[in-house]
Amino acid sequence: MLSSDQKAIITATVPLLETGGEALTRHFYAKLLGDNPEIRPLFNGAHQASGAQARALARAVLMYARYIDRLDTLGPLVEQIVNKHVSLQVQPDHYPLVGIALLQSIREVLGAEVATDAVIDAWAAAYGQLANLLIGAEEHRYAAQAEAPGGWRGGRPFRIARIEPESEEISSFYLEPVDGLPTSIAQPGQYLGLSVILDGVEYRRNYSISAASDGRGYRISVKHQPGGVVSRFLHIDAHEGSVLQVFAPAGEFVLQDSTRPLLLIAGGVGITPLLPMVSAALPSGRPIQLIHCTRHVGVQAFGHWLEEQAAHHPQLELYFCYSEPVAEEAYASRLDRARLQRWLPKGRDLDAYVLGPQPFMAQVRRDLLELGVPEQQIRHEFFGPATDL
Repeated sequence: MLSSDQKAIITATVPLLETGGEALTRHFYAKLLGDNPEIRPLFNGAHQASGAQARALARAVLMYARYIDRLDTLGPLVEQIVNKHVSLQVQPDHYPLVGIALLQSIREVLGAEVATDAVIDAWAAAYGQLANLLIGAEEHRYAAQAEAPGGWRGGRPFRIARIEPESEEISSFYLEPVDGLPTSIAQPGQYLGLSVILDGVEYRRNYSISAASDGRGYRISVKHQPGGVVSRFLHIDAHEGSVLQVFAPAGEFVLQDSTRPLLLIAGGVGITPLLPMVSAALPSGRPIQLIHCTRHVGVQAFGHWLEEQAAHHPQLELYFCYSEPVAEEAYASRLDRARLQRWLPKGRDLDAYVLGPQPFMAQVRRDLLELGVPEQQIRHEFFGPATDL
């Protein structure tokens, strides 16, 4: 437990984190990964290089410091962190490494005059409190994954049973367990963690499950990212029969039980976790409106599948936007507030799920709020490190 004096010290550091948090976390990551190369697989190099990981950590540390007396208000953020950690298999023995690097970075970046022994002691206690909270929540999740029918703990070998192109950029990979035993049923919207070893180096990544799971395996649909190490491997080097280590489904961006109209909005490959939501919601008969924004029809994945579903289920309405149309394509422009207003149901009591690039999600969220959709009924997910919308 933190003492009242330690809580006061943590609260007093908030202005420093607001102005210099990202510099601190950049220094922290350089120290952490430089001193502990064995945990590099837990971190995406592209996110490190872009600064996205540092910004996400700075945000999390700032929120923790702000709400040190009201940690229960951080529930959604903690849930998000726990799911990401579980999908990448963060373990209790990783936390002391992080704590050492964090305290050393606070001292080195802020300097001994600011980062006094009392400040370091306060942050050591605060980090210990946070680590215990996360370790406990993650162990609970690991145990639940293992105990679920068809579940498992740690890595499990899966082979690529089939590869199917879905667009010029996206391909689907059908994964089946090597042991031939059943697999757990993922909630619509969840993702898998993968581990691959390339040239002797391990990489871990998360990919959304893009089809309703059937207890026999999973489908992920991956965009070939320029410079993406793992996506390049999957698209260029992997083949039917390749074996990957797969971690059990995780993620809190899942379809909630509701009878309200369902609004699904995706940008690009963000369509993937929304597909199982469509499959799960159609039998209920609830109205569904799906908006998919891509550059042009050549890079749009699953358009034909969605049209087939709409043909058999009149409660599913589809709207496609193309920002760089290559021919005469419907709605050949970006999604703006006016268009969104025309496509929304007359009532605003609906459940909205939004996924895509961060600027896209931020704009859609602002538009939905201004059009009267309740904030607590708008949900979103990040493919990479979480940031503020």
